[in-house]
Amino acid sequence: MRKNYFINLFKLASLFCVLNLFNLPLKSSSALAAWALKSNGVLELRTKSDAKLKAYFQKANKLYGDRFWVDFKGELSNPRTIKGNGPIKEIRLGKPKRGLTRLVIEFAANKKINPHNWKLIGIDKNNWRIKLAPFPRNSFQTISEGNFLSSNKFKKRSDYFVNFKNNSSLANLPNVKKNKFYVVIDPGHGGPDSGAIGIGGLRETDVVLDVSKIVTNILNKKGVKVKMTRTNEIDLDLRPRVSMANDTNADIFVSIHANASVGKKRNINGLETFYYSGWKGRLLAEKIQKQIVKVSPGSPDRGVRRGSYFVLKQTNMPAALVEIGFVTGRLDGSRLSKDMHRERVAYSIARGILEYLERMG
Repeated sequence: MRKNYFINLFKLASLFCVLNLFNLPLKSSSALAAWALKSNGVLELRTKSDAKLKAYFQKANKLYGDRFWVDFKGELSNPRTIKGNGPIKEIRLGKPKRGLTRLVIEFAANKKINPHNWKLIGIDKNNWRIKLAPFPRNSFQTISEGNFLSSNKFKKRSDYFVNFKNNSSLANLPNVKKNKFYVVIDPGHGGPDSGAIGIGGLRETDVVLDVSKIVTNILNKKGVKVKMTRTNEIDLDLRPRVSMANDTNADIFVSIHANASVGKKRNINGLETFYYSGWKGRLLAEKIQKQIVKVSPGSPDRGVRRGSYFVLKQTNMPAALVEIGFVTGRLDGSRLSKDMHRERVAYSIARGILEYLERMG
């Protein structure tokens, strides 16, 4: 009898332990520990050590306003919505799918948001920071949950640009009169002339053709008529490129290239834009250069300079030749191999062109 009593007691204890396993913290619990959206527009996050985060931005649609969100591994136990104030409509915490936590910041309607330079910075193994927008001082009150561990020894761990969903914030680009301007975009090299060869076999011709197509698409959507000197990998001499612009009376000509260092030195990186003569050519180059350096932090600004390239000297209109980075550089080459960075560069070139056309218009 006594023996059966202990056997049954052991069974009950075992069952109790098994049942209580479900009440223990799961390994899939959210990596997000605390967050604070401060009144200066800075979002701070505290996570589990060495968490991997992904950040996104999406323009407004019929259902939602502009939205920024961060995804964390692990599931949130208590999905919730927090009312915002000022330019912040609301903040939502949820689990869009199993094993994932999402922190969403939705902006109020009619707020002009330009997220193309936003960067999520890993300050140390537990803390992250991103400057969301240059909101006016004290335009809203800080919204936060959880506590942060103070540390004076911040050491930058990593940084990630924000990914874009659906569109590239075309509404934030300068507006010009539709069908008034005609632009020729010239992707350098092509066909058997691959241009510079960089790290991992990265070819200049592939990079600049991709970027040029995106620039063309953006300009078309903004009402600018655009002609590309080439749309695929063909062998094209310099003279036909110039003739395409001169014969059609283009307003501007922009040639897109990528650089390479002598000896393929990986420590050489940078961006530069050339023009040949005239204040309009220089202004065009300055507008483009100003924008491309914004989306390439850490890469040296090599400035705007005069260059006697054939496509600049022989075109009859303001012209610029932009070098979007060194395919041989450790920093530039790595970025230019990624679709997201090419989209950023293309967006910045398009912005520079539109700012110039807006000025001339």
